[in-house]
Amino acid sequence: MSRSSQLLAAVLVNAVYEMKAYPVILVNTVLSPLSFLVLIVFVSQGSLLGVAVLGGLIMTMFQAGTFLQADLSHLKNDFKLQEMLVSSPTGPGTYVAGMALSELVYSSPALVILAVLFALYVPVTLLQAVGILIVLLLMFVTSVSLGFALATASGDIVQSFAFSRLLTVLFSTLAPVYYPMDLIPEPFRIFAYLSPTTYAAQLAQALGGFQPLSPAHMAADWAILLALTALFLWFGIRRSRWREV
Repeated sequence: MSRSSQLLAAVLVNAVYEMKAYPVILVNTVLSPLSFLVLIVFVSQGSLLGVAVLGGLIMTMFQAGTFLQADLSHLKNDFKLQEMLVSSPTGPGTYVAGMALSELVYSSPALVILAVLFALYVPVTLLQAVGILIVLLLMFVTSVSLGFALATASGDIVQSFAFSRLLTVLFSTLAPVYYPMDLIPEPFRIFAYLSPTTYAAQLAQALGGFQPLSPAHMAADWAILLALTALFLWFGIRRSRWREV
């Protein structure tokens, strides 16, 4: 089987067939980012709509990686799929790439809605839109790397779901993703900077014209975000266990 066929198989099994058989599960995928968006819009009386849309996109991309962690753990522990793949031509890179693509397809309803809202309420140039897209892709790579490492190390699906919820709360909800950093009291901002989503949100908000950043500050955010993505990617490669010892 070719690499493209393996990727397509992962997308079909983990996304398309599941979406077709159980369409109700898509409600959670759509409601998770949109519920926070609606809440922020109501509280800010609409003034943070554009910022909240960007936050919804960041949360959806990051959450896709945390969903990957739960799905990989489920396939590994309940169906012993990873044990079968170890002795097959499919390598860990192809397996993770296919599963990651399936999570994007699975998140596509939320991404489509947010993309429409983005086009309506986030006026940007093509260059700015490309910059925001790069930020979102870096968030996805970060969450996928972390999700793969945790999934291969986890021995129980319940534990995996706990990790998934914890990562979403810490990186997508408590961090200033749906609102500007300025709304966090000064003494507590240091904790926000521990999350990679904070730098992604600051860059997206600056590129969207909602939160001005100096060139030096923007360059520092890009450097930190790239470094954190590389660190999580290294962690995912080094700490994941493809073969059981």
